[in-house]
Amino acid sequence: MPPALQQTPSLDRPAHRLLVIDDDPFVRDSLLAYLQDVGFAVGTARDASEGFTAFDQFKPDVVLLDLRMPGTGGMDLLKTLSAHPSNTPIIVISGASDMNDVVQALRYGASDFLFKPIRDMAMLEHAIQRSLEQGRLRRENQRYRQQLEETNRELKQSLSLLEQDQQAGRHVQMRMFPTTPARFGAYQFSHRIFPSLYLSGDFIDYFTVGDRHVVFFIADVSGHGASSAFVTVLLKNLFARKRSDYAHGRDDSILSPPAMLAQVNSELLDTQVGKYATLCVAALDLVANTLTYSVAGHLPVPILCDLDSCRWLRGDNPPVGLFEDAQYGAETIELPERFLLTLLSDGVLEVVEGDGLLAKEKNLLAAMSADLTSMDLLVNTLGLEGVTEAPDDIALLLITKES
Repeated sequence: MPPALQQTPSLDRPAHRLLVIDDDPFVRDSLLAYLQDVGFAVGTARDASEGFTAFDQFKPDVVLLDLRMPGTGGMDLLKTLSAHPSNTPIIVISGASDMNDVVQALRYGASDFLFKPIRDMAMLEHAIQRSLEQGRLRRENQRYRQQLEETNRELKQSLSLLEQDQQAGRHVQMRMFPTTPARFGAYQFSHRIFPSLYLSGDFIDYFTVGDRHVVFFIADVSGHGASSAFVTVLLKNLFARKRSDYAHGRDDSILSPPAMLAQVNSELLDTQVGKYATLCVAALDLVANTLTYSVAGHLPVPILCDLDSCRWLRGDNPPVGLFEDAQYGAETIELPERFLLTLLSDGVLEVVEGDGLLAKEKNLLAAMSADLTSMDLLVNTLGLEGVTEAPDDIALLLITKES
C-alpha cells in the first residue's frame, strides 16, 4: 500500500500547507511537483478515507479535493471537512463538466471549483491564493467572534455585579426615606417612589422641627442612577444637619425654605458633580395651620385641594445647582381646615395622558380631588398601580388634614 500521506521536507521558512486528495496518481504527482516547486508544503491522499486521516494529521491551510473517487465520494468528504471547526477552505476539482456538481459543491462549502484537466497552473495557484486569503479571513472572523463572546461574557458578569451594587444601593436608599404613612397631630404624610432604575434621583423627606413645625421637601435630581442618588444623600445630610443646628439653638434656617434652597444651591455647586435639582421645600406650622414654601424649578407645582376645588400653588424660583447668584423667595398661605396637598415629580407627566405639557397638567389637575385621602387611591387615580419600571423616576408625596 502506498503511504496515505506524502509531504515535502522541512523548509527554511514556514510555507502554506496544501493537501491534495485525488485517486488519480498522475494528477497527484503532477500537482505535488508543481506546488512544491512554487513553495508550498504539500501532502497527498488517494481516497476519502486517507484524505480524512491526512487532513487530521497534516492540518492543511487549503485542501484540493477530487469530487469523484471510488468508495466514499468527494462530495461526502466535502460535507464532512466543511463542517470541521478549522474552517479550512476546500477547492473542488472535477473531471465532469456538470454544473449541478458546481452548485452542490459550493452549497456544501467549497471555496472554489476547477475542472480537469488543469492546463493553466497559474490559474490553480491564483485559486489557491484566493482560498488562503479566504481562510485567513475565516480565522480572523472566528477570533473576532471568540473575542466578542468573551467580551459579552465579561460584560454580563460586569452587569451582574453592577445590578447587585444597584440593588444594594437601592436597599440603602430606601432606608433613607421617612416612615410612611406618618401622622403629626391632625396631619398625615405618606409617600411612594417608582424608580426607573434601581437607584432613584427622586427623593422625599419630612420630619418635625421643634414642637410646632413639620419640614418637608420633594427633590428631583437631574439624570438617573448612582450619581443622582448620591445627590439625594447630600440633601438628606444637609437637612439633618440644619435640623440638628435648630435643636441646639445654633441656626433656624431649617424653617426658612429660601434659606435651605440657597444652602443646597451652594453645596451642590461646590461638589462639582455636574448635577442640578428641582425642589419644593416647605415648613408646615401645626398650630397656625399655615404653610410656608418655595418651589425651585419643580414641575408640576404642588396641588392643593379643599372640599370645593383643586388648584396649583404658585412658585417660580430657579433650580438649585445651576446658578451661583440664584435668589429664592417664599410663599405663605393659610391652609383649609380640611385639605389634601399633593407633591409630584415630573416623571408622573410621562404617564399622564395629554398632547403636550399644558394638556398633561390640565388632565392631572382634573384627576385630583379632596377625596383622594390615601396613597393607594392616588396611585390608582394616576394609573400607576401596574407600573414596575417607569420611564422616569416618579415620586409622590401626599399630605392630608381632616378637621
